[in-house]
Amino acid sequence: MPMRWESFLAAVRERGEYGSPEEAERATRVVLALLGAHLVGGERAELAARLPETCALVLLNPLPAHEPLSADRFVRATGAWIEGATDETAKWDVGAVLSVVADAIDEDLMNRVLLQLPPGYDLLFGHPRR
Repeated sequence: MPMRWESFLAAVRERGEYGSPEEAERATRVVLALLGAHLVGGERAELAARLPETCALVLLNPLPAHEPLSADRFVRATGAWIEGATDETAKWDVGAVLSVVADAIDEDLMNRVLLQLPPGYDLLFGHPRR
């Protein structure tokens, strides 16, 4: 059974040390929309099925990416969508959201998701490859 939306946001809020639920929700929606634009097929659907419904809707309905973004460009793109963000705060936002996503899925799905993404995303999810 997927994590509830309120629990997901509470985890993101705690990891990101956000002052309000709205900040955690904003980061969550931006990061998941960008992630959804870079995942395809069964992995995106399986990931969505393991997340709260609100997260799944954001993940499954993104604008398609024109090209894969490197991990650094993914962070910069996140910052471009969050008012007042810097590269450092965007990296914090990405890490807060993606680490909660990583906790919600098993190692097999995590590996399959990472195979679809350019190198460096493992660190954003908090799962460094060895």
